[in-house]
Amino acid sequence: MNKSELITALSQKETLTEKQAADIVNLIFKGFVKTLKTDGRIEIRGFGSFTIRNYSPYTGRNPKTGVKTEVKEKRLPFFKVGKELKNWVNRK
Repeated sequence: MNKSELITALSQKETLTEKQAADIVNLIFKGFVKTLKTDGRIEIRGFGSFTIRNYSPYTGRNPKTGVKTEVKEKRLPFFKVGKELKNWVNRK
């Protein structure tokens, strides 16, 4: 499911206009981004949690050319799946 499919599903299920559903979805996503930018943690019980992981700089290698290159430190979002979601996915 992508963002537009989520908006359509929300608008149909809750009898909202597409604009109202888009506003709700965008509000949630913007809140997630704002929280993660300030090193916050997002936890959705039963689904999972989002955090930011900090990575130190290192010397990497271009796999195509073999040339060594310096990779700057970076911050990346990390998702840890929740126990209930893991069980739902693995249920047969």
